[in-house]
Amino acid sequence: MNKQLAKRNKKRLKRAGRVRQRVKAAGHPRLSVLKSNTNIYLQLIDDNKGTVLAATSTASKEFRGTEFGKKSKASARHLGEKMAELIKGMDIPAIAFDRGRFKYHGILAEVANGLRENGVRV
Repeated sequence: MNKQLAKRNKKRLKRAGRVRQRVKAAGHPRLSVLKSNTNIYLQLIDDNKGTVLAATSTASKEFRGTEFGKKSKASARHLGEKMAELIKGMDIPAIAFDRGRFKYHGILAEVANGLRENGVRV
């Protein structure tokens, strides 16, 4: 059983590395998305400087205790809208969407749609 877990984790890291390699080549700051079992985390990262420009999640104080404080499509769209406000405030014209090891559907698609609807080029 332990070999199967190691093999699965190795595949996940490999898949995430392939995605990240293409995204970093875009030359824009990248928006990294992480889904855990209970929350969604977004980070806007500038790879040239190696810094996090902005971050938000469903676990933050702003969303805790509200309907957006858990992992769902509605909260994903709301997080995308919140991140779009932060990105617009920094005058960044476009971002690269880093989906990591996750497939682009469901929650990740809602995050991207929330960004696009508020004027961020993804």
